Amino acid sequence: MFADKYGRKPCIMISILSVIVFNTLFGLSTTYWMAIITRGLLGLLCGILGPIKAYASEVCRKEHQALGISLVTSSRSIALIIGPAIGGFLARPAKKYPNLFSEESIFGRFPYFLPCLVISALAAAAGVACIWLPETLHMYHDEKMEAIDAMGAQVTDLNIEDGKNRQLMSAITLYCVFSLHDTAYLEIFSLWAVSSRKYRGLSLTSQDVGTALAISGFGVLVYQLVIYPLLAKYAGLIKPFRFAAVLSILLLTTYPFLSNLYGVELKVLINIASLLKNMFAATITVACNILQNTAVIQEQRGVANGISVTLMSIFKAVAPAAGGILFSWAQKNITGLFLPGDHILFFMLN
Repeated sequence: MFADKYGRKPCIMISILSVIVFNTLFGLSTTYWMAIITRGLLGLLCGILGPIKAYASEVCRKEHQALGISLVTSSRSIALIIGPAIGGFLARPAKKYPNLFSEESIFGRFPYFLPCLVISALAAAAGVACIWLPETLHMYHDEKMEAIDAMGAQVTDLNIEDGKNRQLMSAITLYCVFSLHDTAYLEIFSLWAVSSRKYRGLSLTSQDVGTALAISGFGVLVYQLVIYPLLAKYAGLIKPFRFAAVLSILLLTTYPFLSNLYGVELKVLINIASLLKNMFAATITVACNILQNTAVIQEQRGVANGISVTLMSIFKAVAPAAGGILFSWAQKNITGLFLPGDHILFFMLN
């Protein structure tokens, strides 16, 4: 609601400021509860994802909305790769790089301060860049546009206050279900790929799995930035969405049969399958985000994105546990009543 009342830019700036302050304090934590409180306040005040999605849909013309939302999801995916790398290389610098950092320095006394400081510096640079961001909430706001929006809301039920916006509710429901599915898939895929052949796994190494995920990640990045915007422009949102959903189900149905393959043939096919699965997931996610933003009037776009991100986070929190339980059950029931455990595993995932 803050982003809808005061604008997208102030909300984005407050979120970035919270990262700078509380992420730095987290690195300087001296007790467990200080770490918990600073991370909790960071999560409470950093509500940037919803306003950013609204901003991306508003700053782009309709024919370029797919590219705008793709940039948001792609940048988040890149951050999920770079962030852990920063933490891994820069944590405990006094032990890893004793020639550069002494044990008596601030980085020796606070072993996790350096990666937090680097992240805060990157956030500060992003905050400075935000100074030149135009506000989009009232970019096209005048009396004529207000009347058109009000009329559109009455005719097509784009208002969410009365709870009758079926288009928004459908888009959020699909978004949450596919987020649950995709997160559970990522949990199951890594466990299944490294599990033993006697449990109908692939017996791949963690390096093989990491390579497959890296290749699919790079491929999805290219797909989201180059291919999908053109696909959405000429085919629309719904057709690629439907095809991706159906093909994703068919693809996962073939996964159990990969355990019959070995060597180079297995590695090539698992890389192709992982890439296709993640491309289908990206198609569905971007389409859901665009449908959510077009389902409401501009003054309620922040609320709509806030609701969807909150519900999506709940579903994503449940997914790893649910995926782990399913995988554990499948490992214990290799010889099922009517299908092997791994077939039932991917059947349930579908």
